[in-house]
Amino acid sequence: MPGRIEDYALIGDLQTAALVGRDGSIDWLCLPRFDSPTCFAGLLGDKEHGSWRLAPEGATECTSRSYVGDSLVLETVWETDTGTVKVIDFMPQRDRTPDVMRIVVGVSGCVKMHAEMRLRFDYGRVVPWMRRTDHHRVAVAGPDSVWMRGHSAIRTFGKDFTTFGHFEVNPGDRIPIVLSWLPSHHSSPPRQDAEASLQESLLGWQEWSAVSKYRGPYRDPVMRSLIVLKALTYEPTGGIVAAATASLPEEIGGERNWDYRFCWLRDSTMTLSALLRSGYVEEASAWREWLLRAIAGDPADLQTMYGVAGERRLTEFTADWFPGYEGSAPVRFGNAAVDQLQLDVYGEVIDTLYLALTAGIPMERHVWALINSFMRFLEDHWSDPDEGLWEVRGGRRHFVHSKVMCWVAFDRAVKMAEITGMPAPLDRWREVRDEIHQDVCAKGFDAELGSFTQYYGGKELDASTLFVVKTGFLPADDPRVVGTVDAVQKGLDHDGFVLRYSTGEPEDSQVDGLQGTEGAFLACSFWLADALIAIGRVEEGRQLFERVAAISNDLGLISEEWDPKAERQLGNTPQAFTHVALVNTAFALEEPKKARQEEL
Repeated sequence: MPGRIEDYALIGDLQTAALVGRDGSIDWLCLPRFDSPTCFAGLLGDKEHGSWRLAPEGATECTSRSYVGDSLVLETVWETDTGTVKVIDFMPQRDRTPDVMRIVVGVSGCVKMHAEMRLRFDYGRVVPWMRRTDHHRVAVAGPDSVWMRGHSAIRTFGKDFTTFGHFEVNPGDRIPIVLSWLPSHHSSPPRQDAEASLQESLLGWQEWSAVSKYRGPYRDPVMRSLIVLKALTYEPTGGIVAAATASLPEEIGGERNWDYRFCWLRDSTMTLSALLRSGYVEEASAWREWLLRAIAGDPADLQTMYGVAGERRLTEFTADWFPGYEGSAPVRFGNAAVDQLQLDVYGEVIDTLYLALTAGIPMERHVWALINSFMRFLEDHWSDPDEGLWEVRGGRRHFVHSKVMCWVAFDRAVKMAEITGMPAPLDRWREVRDEIHQDVCAKGFDAELGSFTQYYGGKELDASTLFVVKTGFLPADDPRVVGTVDAVQKGLDHDGFVLRYSTGEPEDSQVDGLQGTEGAFLACSFWLADALIAIGRVEEGRQLFERVAAISNDLGLISEEWDPKAERQLGNTPQAFTHVALVNTAFALEEPKKARQEEL
């Protein structure tokens, strides 16, 4: 069985990523891209669905592990009865091929090491043919080939569709194993020097991390979150995937299992904000350029998400040959939410472009033409019902968050026109902006609850209504804002964390179209912290921030959700949305301090 979600470490090469468990097993890897079929997918079933374990004989769990400084190079220490070894796992930024490198280092004594690799291509379905050639073991099936080159000291043999290896490690030994992927019709990969690649990787991460501008008291979680965000970047295009994994459950044994290996537009504003605040202008510019390429076309065809290169077809299918993580089925790949109408994404896109403009990234005429086309579409459709931020599958409604983000689109478009002097029907845009504002205040606020609600006419609470203050829709001291913050804090509390919205009741199930419940949504907990800070309750916001940041694993990684009862992480991991929210809240906590210093 795979370990807990928080038992996994992340390594990656800025085009794909692998998860390494405490037991030394790589149980997740898609090659050659984040959204490619898996070659290791034991995470969603068992080791027979693809895994690569490297550990001392008889050992079940490592003694300790850590990243080397501000990098994505993982060091795992194993202390045994006969000695101590260290395994260094990393994926160097690729030149020609994606490579996974594992270097076993002898620390003390003599340790017998055991390796077993089960390659399973095409989401765990295809067992490749194996052969030896030119000091490699080569696995081939369909379009895929994997080449494994090990040290001469490693004795390997095959049995039951598994490759086994045994070797001894003594003090000072450094024994590398390199796994490379190639299209099956290509010749062998270039021979890689694992030691040289290790030094290059460490230097590259050191130089990248030095750019960060964050100087507050939460440097470690902020820096680790920025590294995760960089690791989830598809460097050739600048796109950033929501998570490295697919179908990890939001409820153990439940059906809320989704594929997050794609790029969501709604993440764009907060992602850009986190990158720019931290000094990563190059990554922010690349993300903006990816965004512009992905959304080009008819504004009516704007999608909620795209592939890492801007692909539009992300067909969802069920992989019924997987039992699912701890029996959580169905296992889904692809994402049907790509076909939904989610009006909030227009606001997120326009807000992203506004943020880029105010950060000094210039406005081009073709971008302004795109903005104008979006505004014409929203003029006609902002009043339509949609599936909303949470991609519900229970039918369209007039979600408050969607309307607020439509207001954001017109508000930011007006401001960009005023800043740039670009031609625009400003009077019309202001008129629609005011019309949306009045509509939301009249239909989205419940006087009895003293709070904005999830959708017009409903009584349900939703953490996304906190965007009435995050976006500037209402000032922080407005009683309706304070009432909404109080209602979310109390009504969506899940043992000190925040739910997205209520689930489990019959009427609630009709809203999202799904059975069961889920954990606390960690980004929402950070949003509540932001809102508390905004309305002046800074210490409450700080306490919530620290509570959420503390549930990261020993390596500083956080997934999508948290189960406070079982005290375990849930959902896909590591989750970009969560780490972005952590960075933004850490910066928000510094703003009141700066304001006080300026007053003095």
